[in-house]
Amino acid sequence: MTRKARSPRAATVTSPPAVEAAPVGPALARLEVRNLATIESLDLDFAPGFSVFTGETGAGKSIIVDALGLLLGARANTDLIRTGEEGLLVSGFWQDEEIASRRVTTQGRSTARLDGEVVSLRELQDWAQRRLTIHWQHSAVSLLSPANQRALLDRQVPGELQGYQEAYRTWQEARERLETLRATDRERARQLDLLTFQAQEIAQVAPQIGEEEPLQADLMRLSNLDTIAQGAAGALELLSEAEENATGYLAEAVRALNASARYDETSAQLQVELRTAMESVQAIVGELRNVAESSAPDPEELARVEGRLGTLSKLRAKYGPTLDDVLEFHAGVEQELALLTRDEQDAGTLDAEVSHLRTLVEQAGRCLDEARTRRAGPLAAELVEVIRQLGMPHARLEFLPTPHPEPTAHGLSDVTLRFTANPGEELAPLSDVASGGELSRVMLAISTVLGADTPAVVFDEVDAGIGGGAALAVAAQLGRLARERQVFVVTHLAQIAARADHHYKVEKAVEGGRTVSRVRRLVPAERLEEIARMLSGNTSDAALKHARELLDVPHVS
Repeated sequence: MTRKARSPRAATVTSPPAVEAAPVGPALARLEVRNLATIESLDLDFAPGFSVFTGETGAGKSIIVDALGLLLGARANTDLIRTGEEGLLVSGFWQDEEIASRRVTTQGRSTARLDGEVVSLRELQDWAQRRLTIHWQHSAVSLLSPANQRALLDRQVPGELQGYQEAYRTWQEARERLETLRATDRERARQLDLLTFQAQEIAQVAPQIGEEEPLQADLMRLSNLDTIAQGAAGALELLSEAEENATGYLAEAVRALNASARYDETSAQLQVELRTAMESVQAIVGELRNVAESSAPDPEELARVEGRLGTLSKLRAKYGPTLDDVLEFHAGVEQELALLTRDEQDAGTLDAEVSHLRTLVEQAGRCLDEARTRRAGPLAAELVEVIRQLGMPHARLEFLPTPHPEPTAHGLSDVTLRFTANPGEELAPLSDVASGGELSRVMLAISTVLGADTPAVVFDEVDAGIGGGAALAVAAQLGRLARERQVFVVTHLAQIAARADHHYKVEKAVEGGRTVSRVRRLVPAERLEEIARMLSGNTSDAALKHARELLDVPHVS
């Protein structure tokens, strides 16, 4: 896939002018969607800053969020595929020219790609989650998790948290080793006996790589010495020991050429070659005599070779299948024996080491608790200031530490986010007292105060349940976040839409008997009408006047 691959039916939205924003990484530059729900074909170009998506209820505003969610590895429900199509495709293009895509078929198959290369869904998730964060309509419930509440504060003290986690991990590894040593004393003794026997059995044989082939050849020779001797004697008889033999005939042939060799060069040369042949035969005769005389059966040597091969075969059967495997097994046994022996020696000192490491964990835990306490008050104050601006003027919030009886992977204490939105009420765990709308505003405050961990952040109607001055405050907070992040918001609030740098409208129509959703960037006049519609449901003069006033409101800093 490349950026130039376009569907002829695609309705391209040209890139809006850039605004002054400073995303901490590459911004999302383009989104292409094919056959997703009511979207047939859609190409959207984006710029840094604050972008909003608006439209009538049911127009399909959240389909854009669904598309981005697929790039984040969200579950690929085949119900998202446009009726009658074989599959859907979502592609995201970033400013650093990297591309991510996800294809889902009606058979439920999902294919993820990065820069055109097929990757696993986990790889796509890991990649996309460093670039994009989505706050879904109901994702504020994640704040109810104690782990997530603690993580909010721990983001402020990364050094102390890392120091504690390293100390805790070292302590746990030592504890586990000590517990293993204590729990398996008897098993270790049995293992030592077995390994010692195996090591000695292999060492006593001392197998050598490649020794079996020569032994097999020796076995073949020793098993057939009679045949070898008989063959040598028969050849010897024919060459020299019979009454008429090859050596004698060669000698006669040499003598026969004595006279002619005096007068003919060819005959002289042939006589020389015959003498050479006779010398070769005589040398062979000597070797054959040695073979015949030395090939008497040797039962002891045969037994030795057979025994060695049998011993090697037993080793291969137990530790093989090859001698290489036997030697590799022996090396592993020796290594394991060394470890077990060391464990026996270490058991006496490991207990003291575990106690010392526990002390280091407690020291690191106290440093972490102190750092959390130092940041808890200021962070809570920053959050409360924003939360109060979001329509909860009496809100209070605190991070309350709760000590653990034993050190945990996350510290010596846990952290609970306590909250109240009402005057005169006691602070209580957020999970016990916050309504859905209050949770959404607390989440929005956290996102704007702490920022997002990615260069782009998406809010899917997290402004539900607020209006009036609170809506203006939400818009201002989103605007502040957009100075450092690329912000996308699906909203029904005119106050938020008016604050955006780029305004996209989602519309639904019926074409050829099929429902189709389209998205287009609004020009100023269209934007004025859309803000008026959002305010009063129509574009009357009064609504347009109100929309014009809202659009003219100075951006709150």
